[in-house]
Amino acid sequence: MDRFRMIFQYFQSNSESVMNGICGLLALASVKMYTSFDFSCPCLPQYNVAYGLGIMFVPPIILFLCGLILNRQSLVMLEEWRRPAGRRKKDLAVIRYMCSSIVQRAMVAPVVWIIVTLLDGKCLICAFSGSVDPEKFLGFANVSTVQVQQLLAKVPCKDDELMKNNTSRKAVSRYLRCWSQALGWSILLILIIAAFLARWLRPCFNQATLLQARHWSNYIDIEQKIFEETCCEHSRLFAHKCILHFFESMRQEIKLHSFSLPREGEEAEGEEDLLRGITDQDQVNKLLKTWYYEKPPLDVSQAHQR
Repeated sequence: MDRFRMIFQYFQSNSESVMNGICGLLALASVKMYTSFDFSCPCLPQYNVAYGLGIMFVPPIILFLCGLILNRQSLVMLEEWRRPAGRRKKDLAVIRYMCSSIVQRAMVAPVVWIIVTLLDGKCLICAFSGSVDPEKFLGFANVSTVQVQQLLAKVPCKDDELMKNNTSRKAVSRYLRCWSQALGWSILLILIIAAFLARWLRPCFNQATLLQARHWSNYIDIEQKIFEETCCEHSRLFAHKCILHFFESMRQEIKLHSFSLPREGEEAEGEEDLLRGITDQDQVNKLLKTWYYEKPPLDVSQAHQR
């Protein structure tokens, strides 16, 4: 149990590590979903493009939204952006850093999905088989324009009766698959070069600003966690006191039914200090409202002076 508790505390205190792990799992899930997906092109001129491009781009949008939902910092960033300034100013550099970090992590799984679909080639063949120039292939030489469009739309369906004996089906399929794989490898190469340049050119920029933005973005996340934990602890103690007060008021009836009730001070010793003097609902509501509208300034020296 101690080992699991240490692991849980590590992930709880390292939100970046957690999000990196979640992004990796989403990327692996996207590959697994695509490999297990039964791709079935309709092979109809009016539906091929919608189906092929839909399979290529709709799941990445879903994965991107899932990445934003699972990232706890996205909610923290929105709250920091929308909160009133109050007694603490808002730093736009910190908000931009958080937004950039969130978007980069959320884009991992969608990019993996798009690259995998392009390297596989089925989506591009289905979507653009009807856009191929039929004059480049001998199998469509003596066929009318309408029949050519129908035949090209059936290129992804190798089991179709019209395409079984057509010599150009494989040629068109290979042609589009080559373009699809070339596009996939090109996107992957561009992303690797961009990551390489971002990694090696970062020291050329102002590192102090980057460190400040990273530090305060982590601070905002940790502060929110500690505030929520403190509120939960106060709620538990507040509920405990209210329940003890209820049973204290019912002491006479409990005695009639032969129940033993501990004294109020036996289990509640020290809880008054933990409640911080906040002992009714109006005080709690005022405290939460003050926290939202007038967060204290980031200056711990004021607390030492008091």
